[in-house]
Amino acid sequence: MKQITNPVLPGYHPDPSFLRVGDDYYIATSTFEWFPGVQIHHSKDLVNWRLLNYPLTQLSQLNMIGNINSGGVWAPCLTYSDGLFYLIYTDVKSRQGAFKDTHNHLITAEDINGPWSEPIYLNSSGFDPSFYHEDDGSKWLLNMIWDHRKGTNSFAGIALQEYSVEQKKLVGPVKNIFKGSEIALTEAPHIYKRNGYYYLVTAEGGTWYTHAVTVARSKSLDGPYELDPTNPILTSDQSDFIQLQKAGHGSLVETQNGEWYLAHLCGRPVVDKKCILGRETAIQKCYWTDDDWIRVEGGNHPQLIVPAPDLEPHPFEKESNYDDFTSEELNKYWNSLRRPFTEDWVSLSERKGYLRLKGGESMNSYHRQSLLARRLESFHAEVETAVEFEPTNFQQMAGLIVYYDTDDYVYLRVTHHEELGKCLGIIESKHGKYDELLSEDITIEGHSSTKLKAKIDNEWLQFFFSVDGNKWREIGGKIDISNLSDDDADYIRFTGTFVGICVQDLSGQRLNSDFEYFNYQEIE
Repeated sequence: MKQITNPVLPGYHPDPSFLRVGDDYYIATSTFEWFPGVQIHHSKDLVNWRLLNYPLTQLSQLNMIGNINSGGVWAPCLTYSDGLFYLIYTDVKSRQGAFKDTHNHLITAEDINGPWSEPIYLNSSGFDPSFYHEDDGSKWLLNMIWDHRKGTNSFAGIALQEYSVEQKKLVGPVKNIFKGSEIALTEAPHIYKRNGYYYLVTAEGGTWYTHAVTVARSKSLDGPYELDPTNPILTSDQSDFIQLQKAGHGSLVETQNGEWYLAHLCGRPVVDKKCILGRETAIQKCYWTDDDWIRVEGGNHPQLIVPAPDLEPHPFEKESNYDDFTSEELNKYWNSLRRPFTEDWVSLSERKGYLRLKGGESMNSYHRQSLLARRLESFHAEVETAVEFEPTNFQQMAGLIVYYDTDDYVYLRVTHHEELGKCLGIIESKHGKYDELLSEDITIEGHSSTKLKAKIDNEWLQFFFSVDGNKWREIGGKIDISNLSDDDADYIRFTGTFVGICVQDLSGQRLNSDFEYFNYQEIE
């Protein structure tokens, strides 16, 4: 029997929006402060998935310079109607305290690979926007409503408003169609129509271990909606941490053969309820009851192994995780913080066969870091690079970084010391507290190229280096990286661990660093 092995998108791929167009399946996921914005994965069989593209590639579509950690792109919704792909997304500018500044936008494309349009502003009343396309051609926006007032339910319900294609804006009254169940924290609305019912699928319980998928239905689009008597239809079993945790934020698809599947986010803790990979995407098989309610096969807890649909297998060619920087464009898995890939800070052409990064702002910056990274998608991985860098002062640094956000990262970096010359050391930021983990940096004066390696084994990280290109030496001891997770901060956050390369020049001279290759290998 063909099987789906969960998570289908391992590593930081949260808030899936699930879509079928003909024989093609797509999942769009949140990217938060990482650029480009919104990842779209593609499949033909729900078993094999590949990263297809990012629709938000231009500053005019997504300007995140200055966005806070875990701000930026929240919960995109990908739909298809009238020969167009519709993508709605939130750009979150502030999220702590009473207020949330959540700006919702729409872009469209005739082809999933673009070109995508410039954005149309929709509203800012809350996050998790989605589109429902009615049979009569009308289009409706849903989003959760954020209520900042004292003594109220901040998750105030689900707003419904019509969208005018001709006027390119929302029109008519706004109606709160659903105020949630007793599980509370109602968000992530999607509407599906079947057998005369409108089904409202929402996320409740908060995007943590109490997360859940709930369902309500109505004979009318604008309600009233009756709750599924067995809610939640999906949530995690907190007594069994071998299984997928944090299950919620669901999105439904019907296959060509009438089978139903639910995509949802999940997490896999490595220690003490800490998920270093972030929130991932899994798929569950569903069925409909005789009285027209949807159920997850096997019960309302997520399964690691799920029966695949009756579709022809469609594996994709395996893509290399070794980048020698000889291409004219960056590989699809590369991401930057908050800003696009532009020649003023990143170049594949200035020195052929190398990636050149020009010194940017510090690891604390919300603005212009010169950092390229990719998602950590396995609990066991080795990451390696070779860097050529000639710093002249201690404010210039370059190297290999294991990064969650501006508060939490570990950085094996080359820098300059007045007594040691060019040297190598380890910087750690834990909950925003800066530290240097070696009692004294190691001199590498006289060596033009330095190889750097990180080995990750669950919550443990070990760094290595080589100056002759052959002999590897450990540097520092094993480092606990369990803080590189959503779950270890004072205030909730939403991304995941990245591994990458970066260069800082805090003197403002913008000294560049050249990287010869980047090798990411998952260890079985």
